[in-house]
Amino acid sequence: MYHDCGYIAGMATVSIRDLANNASGVVAEVEASGRPAVVTKRGRPVAAVVPIDPEKLEDFVLANAPEYVDDRRAADADLKAGRTTSVSDLLAELDDDS
Repeated sequence: MYHDCGYIAGMATVSIRDLANNASGVVAEVEASGRPAVVTKRGRPVAAVVPIDPEKLEDFVLANAPEYVDDRRAADADLKAGRTTSVSDLLAELDDDS
């Protein structure tokens, strides 16, 4: 269904021009196949059309929100560096603040 599509690491690609001309067809193909399509601009990947499970929409949005992703990466770095606080210490600190 994609026009002039190629592949990037096993994923279908569609040019931004073809997406503009056939958005409903591209979305229908992504929905039917369950596989994403990478959108390219002048041959360079710039976006993706991905299938979404309506039951998991909120999780998808949160997992891909830039501020959430940045916070998750910072938390992972803190864990790796040993910068952690036990739950009991945290609760005690919260009690002290109130």
